Amino acid sequence: MLYSLLYTLAFFALQPYFVYQALFNRKYLGNLKGRLWLSSPMADSRPAIWLHAVSVGETLASKPLIAALRQRFPNYRLVISTTTMTGQAIACQQVTEADTVCYFPFDWKFTVRRALNAVQPSVVILMESELWLNFLGECRDRKIPTIVVNGRISDRSFPRSQKFGFFIRRLYGLVTRFLMQSRIDAERAIKLGAPAGRVVVSGNLKYDISDSSQSSKLAETARQLEETFALGQSPLIVAGSTSEGEEQALLAAFAELRKVEGRKATRLLIAPRHPERFGAVAELLEASSVKFVRRSSANESAKDAEVILLDTIGELAAIYRFASVVFIGGSLVPVGGHNILEPALFAKPIVAGPHMQNFREITSEFLRRNALIQLQASDANEQVRELSQIFAELLSDQIRASALGANARQAIEDNRGATARTVAAIAELLVR
Repeated sequence: MLYSLLYTLAFFALQPYFVYQALFNRKYLGNLKGRLWLSSPMADSRPAIWLHAVSVGETLASKPLIAALRQRFPNYRLVISTTTMTGQAIACQQVTEADTVCYFPFDWKFTVRRALNAVQPSVVILMESELWLNFLGECRDRKIPTIVVNGRISDRSFPRSQKFGFFIRRLYGLVTRFLMQSRIDAERAIKLGAPAGRVVVSGNLKYDISDSSQSSKLAETARQLEETFALGQSPLIVAGSTSEGEEQALLAAFAELRKVEGRKATRLLIAPRHPERFGAVAELLEASSVKFVRRSSANESAKDAEVILLDTIGELAAIYRFASVVFIGGSLVPVGGHNILEPALFAKPIVAGPHMQNFREITSEFLRRNALIQLQASDANEQVRELSQIFAELLSDQIRASALGANARQAIEDNRGATARTVAAIAELLVR
């Protein structure tokens, strides 16, 4: 009761922020009704598997698992929920195996009950670490097993969670099974209150990413992009999932790179992580001296643009095949980094900043295999210098660039298998 009261107070206290984001960034307008679950119950009477992925990263990571679940349990409905609108867009576009894509309910009992009454799940799968007290409590009362898959507890969230020991222990005690990415994640889950007998290490689902180079849909998207921007004609640096504060550094490094003899023709593609930042990044490019074009308004001059702003959702994976070098966004600033596996599938040389905490195990594995270059500098000016230098070296040394890319691809192949272990654990819960 106390939790529900605090949740409600926090919700209304944040209304000015929500209103601001809705008016100026068009956020939250499209998912309010969905998160309140005001729609009618689902008509399909088949048993359901409900998988929840918060946003883009979790949705993409869940794709191999969803495909495996469809194959293993063909008589079940697959219901996929997200919290964010970008995650919803990616799920609708790319998760073709899903029977239903919907929003996760607000964590009030009345919305949770509406959602569970509509879906009637036989099991609920929660990607990584998305735990809500009322939702898990209602699942327990209805004897619906819940399983955390690809579980991860970051360096930043672990000490914060320990400060709320009583609440977190109660929360973790409601989960039926924890499948964690690594031994460290499993140990942290137990320390936070997960019963040891419910926790196992299953590996990282992200390694089981499907080979997007074999996707006919992405291949067609890539063909259209190449036709529009002539991507294969000049060296291309792809900066994927960038965060606020990184575009300035990338543009400065790009300017220094183009001063190097023979590098004048190099191009830069920037893909901001969040759609609400597309306009701000466009303004930054407008104020710079570079010749740029937005993907959403490309014309005949797009082939001559020095910088391309990818202001669309769902096309970045199709771009990586054209990259000469890939930079991983969210890593120059303390965001925690983003997924490095999509460019690794195309055997591309990958560069990341010092902040890769969200992908701690994958980063360590890639560094151990000489499959990633990670910047050490935290000073902004030093980061620009280091970025420019590394870009120049990789564009000039094809042998080193190819070796980095090959090692990255091999790292994926050698770490596959988490999906099979996860499906086996889900099957155990379904036959109880």
